[in-house]
Parts: sequence; structure tokens; C-alpha cells
Amino acid sequence: MTTLTFPLSRIEGHARVEIEVQDGRVISTRFQAMEKRGFNLMVTGVPADQMPVIVPRICGVCSTAHHVASVKALENAYGIQPPPLANQIRELLLLGQLIQNQATSLFIFTMPDRLGVESLFHVDAEEAKKETQFDIARRALMVRQLGTDLITLAGGQFIHPVKAVVGGVSSGIDPGRAAAFQQRLQAALPTACELVDYYWEISTRMKDRIGTWGDDQPAYYIASTERDDPRYNSSIIRVMTPAGECCREFTADTFREELIFEDTDYSYAGRTSYQGGVIRANSLARANMTRRMGIRRADAYMRRLRSEFGHPAHPILLFDLCRGIELVYAIELASQLLEEDFTKGEVDMPYNPRDGEGWGLVEAPRGPLIHHYVIEKGKIAMGEFIIPTVHNMLAIERALRVAAERYITTDSVNLELEKAVGRVVRAFDPCIACATH
Repeated sequence: MTTLTFPLSRIEGHARVEIEVQDGRVISTRFQAMEKRGFNLMVTGVPADQMPVIVPRICGVCSTAHHVASVKALENAYGIQPPPLANQIRELLLLGQLIQNQATSLFIFTMPDRLGVESLFHVDAEEAKKETQFDIARRALMVRQLGTDLITLAGGQFIHPVKAVVGGVSSGIDPGRAAAFQQRLQAALPTACELVDYYWEISTRMKDRIGTWGDDQPAYYIASTERDDPRYNSSIIRVMTPAGECCREFTADTFREELIFEDTDYSYAGRTSYQGGVIRANSLARANMTRRMGIRRADAYMRRLRSEFGHPAHPILLFDLCRGIELVYAIELASQLLEEDFTKGEVDMPYNPRDGEGWGLVEAPRGPLIHHYVIEKGKIAMGEFIIPTVHNMLAIERALRVAAERYITTDSVNLELEKAVGRVVRAFDPCIACATH
């Protein structure tokens, strides 16, 4: 038996793929998270109210989602509800992360695969191509910067926001700063659309070259956004069948009753399934589970997606196209939300800390993120983090097998396999830094 090993780059954290082959037949495909971080052990004994400023350190990319999920878990334990204004500011904060993450995934991580270069900042020998590539990089980084700056506006600072507090948020948003940022969003929207259109075009060209959009077998889908006008500061997890029907809704505290969660002996990241079936989370799941975005440009892209690929759509490289739709959606929605006055109304509610158990849920860019705390004597007796990437683990390994069987024969291993492995994993945009606890 031969084992092919592929180290991975342009993902969050450290992972590799192992493919076992015997006589030209693929025996297994394994996606391995290679380091144990153990953040759940680090927070044991920590004063509960310090969790919202500690957990963003789990990841420099996912810090915003961890920040808000942590606050919501404590609010659930204390039995309090934040005021509407605070929830709107938290939504802006999560939209900032969505812009930053989707721009990073699209342009920094996966666009090089489409262009056939090692990096978006790779300098081609031809002057014309060099100029084009630098222009793409400049505009991509400008769009990504919008996300980081929106996190700062709504969250108090970047990378690790601090503005969400138990009971609400620490302050509103200055109207002058809100108006100035809204103008930036409106000015950047055409650029974002141009980049998404270009990404769609080069993705189609890549599909024509390699002959596939990747694993297109049906799967279950999971998301915590709504069917219409999706929001990311969410409360209910939904499951869609491979045929496109919503079959189940549940709250974060019952996830172990609804999903099968298991560890493996070859990876530090766990995995989930639904009734034994493969689950997919992340952008494609949300696109399949959303009837309408409620925003003009984003809805136009959704109609295009369904016109070209049907509903529900299953090919895995569509994850990337759906990230482009969400990038446009987040910029449009944030611009609309900033028309409101974020200085009128209560920003927080008084509360009395108490021991108990709490669950916090948000829809992170990679899917539903859950924080689960048990509090004893004011300190964390148990901290559990259910990371969106674990919902994609089985789907990643299945898609890797599809790719391996395409490029491995009894006679040879096509060198395209190495590129295919990278494309498969990056399509799911896994966050290994978060998934190993």
C-alpha cells in the first residue's frame, strides 16, 4: 500500500491530506488537523465574565464570531436579553467579519488556483499580466480592508473586538463615523461586484480546463441563518435534506441530540453527521437554504447561481461563488444598516451574574458556531466550542476521494492531483486553528 501525503497552504491553521492507494485503487482519504490546541482546557477556571475578551484569541480570523458567541453564551446562562440596538451593532460586527473573511478566502486563498499562480502577489514575467495582477490585488485588499475597518467601527478594535459585552454593547456608533463609513461601502460596492464577476468568469474557465466543479454528490446542509433576509446574529439551526427540503430546526443546546459528533484516531478535529449522512456548512449551505437575500445585487447573483446550477446546488467549487454573493450582500446590507441612528436607544441591560449553563450561537462565515459554558462559583468549570469546520469534515474527505479517483489510475498518478487536493480543501475554507480543542 502507498500513502500519498499533501501538506496544505492558504488555509487557516495546519493540516494535511493523506491518500492511501493500493494497486491503483483509492483505499482512503484523510483530512488531518495536525496540532492539538486545547483551548477548552485553557479556559477552565477562568472568571466567566472574562471569556468574551479571551476567546477571540482562538483565531485571528474568526475572532469576531467567537467574541459574540461567548457573550451570547453568558447572557443565556444569566437569563438576559440584550436590547435591539445592541443586536443591530452586533450584526454589523458580524457583517464586518463576513466581508473580511470572504474577501480573504476568495482573493488570497483561492483566486491563485484560478489564475494558475502561487500567490495573488506573484509577479508574472509579462508586463501586461503583471499590471493586471497588481490591479486585482490592490482592489481585493481594498475590499478586504472594508471588513477589518467595519469590525473596528462596530467592535471597538481589530483584530480582537471588545465592544460586545454581557447585556449588550459598550456604546453606540457616532453618526459622523457611521455616515463616512457608509460612503466607503457604497463607493466600494461596484469594485466588489467587478471582482466577483471576474472570479466567476475565471472559475468557469478553470472548470472548462479541468472538466469538473468537484464533488457534486448530494449532501445535507446546515445553517443558522433565516430563509429570507438572512442575518448572522442567529438563534436557530436548520437542516436541509439533499433534495432541498428543510427537515429539522433546533437550538444550540440540543445539537448533540440532533447531530452525531465523533472523534477520529488520525486527526485532532472531530466531525459531525446528520442521521449518518454527510453534512456541509458554510456559504453553499446558506445559499441553498436561503430563498431570498432581500438585497438587489445579491439577489441578482442568487438568481444567476440557480439558473446555472439548479437548486439545491451541490458541486463543491460553488462554495467559492457563494462567498462572492455573500461578500456583495454584506457590503450592501451594512450600508443599509448604517442609515440608522446608532445613538438612540439603550445599548445594554443590567444583569446579575449567576452560576449555571449557557449556550451561544452565531452564524460564522464557515457555518454555525456554538459556545457552551458551565459556570460554577463565577468561573468556567467547562468550556466547549463546537466549530463550523467539524460539520464539513466528512464532506471534505468525500470530495478528496472523488478527486483522488479522478486522477489516480493503475498506471499513474496525474500531477493535477496535488492541485486538486488544494482546491478541494480550500473550497470548504476550513479553519483548523479553531477546530482543534
